[in-house]
Amino acid sequence: MSQSESARWRHIVRNSLLVGGAFGLAAVMGLVRNIIIARQFGIGADLDAYYAAFKLPDLLFTVVAGGALATAFIPVFTDVLTHKGLAGAWRLASAITNLAVLIVSVFAVVAAIFAPWLVGTLIAPGFDAAQQAEAAGVMRIVLLSTLIFAVSAVQTGVLHGFKHFLLPALAPVLYPLGIIVGAVWLAPTMGIRGLAIGAVIGASLHLAIKIPGLIYYGFRWWPVLDLGSAAMHRVAVLMGPRILDLAVFHLTLLATTNLASRLSPGSVSALEWGWDAMQIPETLIGTAFGLVAFPTMSDLAARNDVAGLRHTLGETLRAILVLTLPATCALILLGRPALTLLYQRGAFDAAATQAVYVALRFFALGLVGHACLELAARAFFAQQDTVTPLLVAIGSAVLNIGLAIILMRPMGHGGLALANSLAISAEVVVLLLILRRRWGNVEGRQTLNTMGRALVATLLMGLAMAGALALGNEAGLSSLWLLVAGGIAGGVVYLGAGLLLKVRALYRLPSALLGSG
Repeated sequence: MSQSESARWRHIVRNSLLVGGAFGLAAVMGLVRNIIIARQFGIGADLDAYYAAFKLPDLLFTVVAGGALATAFIPVFTDVLTHKGLAGAWRLASAITNLAVLIVSVFAVVAAIFAPWLVGTLIAPGFDAAQQAEAAGVMRIVLLSTLIFAVSAVQTGVLHGFKHFLLPALAPVLYPLGIIVGAVWLAPTMGIRGLAIGAVIGASLHLAIKIPGLIYYGFRWWPVLDLGSAAMHRVAVLMGPRILDLAVFHLTLLATTNLASRLSPGSVSALEWGWDAMQIPETLIGTAFGLVAFPTMSDLAARNDVAGLRHTLGETLRAILVLTLPATCALILLGRPALTLLYQRGAFDAAATQAVYVALRFFALGLVGHACLELAARAFFAQQDTVTPLLVAIGSAVLNIGLAIILMRPMGHGGLALANSLAISAEVVVLLLILRRRWGNVEGRQTLNTMGRALVATLLMGLAMAGALALGNEAGLSSLWLLVAGGIAGGVVYLGAGLLLKVRALYRLPSALLGSG
């Protein structure tokens, strides 16, 4: 590996650790939030209505100001900052913010007016009338948080454009805090509407923490839209396909909620909690590596350095694999005692634990796919190709919904989770095959070799973990000690087996952190 390649790799690993650490804090806050909610509500019709109420606002946020905006806005903002200075950059940020607020406000008002019809027809037709009415009421409150998040998303893009990552990374830590406030002080008298008000508080904190950074970089605001400017046009062109891509993803989640509403009460909540649990390692590993590798790949693409792109993708993909494969094993084998330890108290009983665990173990099978997708999709975005990921995502969505309809009858909500895992895994394979055809290769042989060795180490880890759990259960250990015993046994065996099998990425990660990789 050349000196420049080593420097790029150290930058990706170190900054992924920083971003992953902030995401880890957010995950801890999310767990605290869930523990409080679990104790008060358990898994049932009330919480089903609460989570269903978020589906359309989440879709609205994604379409107008979510990840699509970051993908399109940041490179244009950086270019304007370089060539037109601070005033031009802030004018562009003002125009984007104003447009996002205007569009979200219009759609939010329409959604609020037609909330009962949207819930009863599109989101959760399987709910009874009272549950649908409650979901519609909650959705109207949540739409306020969507408006705040639209502003916050643009400001995140601005700070990233200034290469400031700390405050945006800490913002997700504060969002669950607002919901915790709602759960502790409002929910006892207001029910799930108290949680929804907490979400509005959390969204406000999500925005407020960025204000010191914005002031530091000379925040300015103009009441303009600048729809005819070249910069706004470039943002719009880049956003179009990415908006559709993310919209397809959230529409698939909405379709899954629609199907789950037709199953037994608690199915929507079980899927939401299983998804959240899988998202913890996915965010810490896949999102962190993807976010940090994206600027590097964008720079390599701008210089038409295909060899650099191949190597950066390959090295990062192999790091993701050696971390997510054991995480998948841990979720499947340690998921039940972890859920029992965290949530099984108050209204959250053993049946609720089992329902969430069913969703978690099938979502866990897609962890590798979800984490790799964070990187594979960004390889296309770095080359300013947002169309190809969109087309592949549409195919994945069709496959997901088709499999969900087939699997939900024999497997219940577990079948819906499995359908998602299978479709996402297929999506990643297709994207990598397209990249291989474009670039000549994607270091596939090295990646498959690493994956094979890591799979063997993971299998040995699973055997050790299962043995430790069996002995612990026989000895009557509590959930905490089952987690400790299983985690230590599995971790030691995976690291030992990985080193004996010469899984190269296990050596490369610590060496990059120490500055020798």
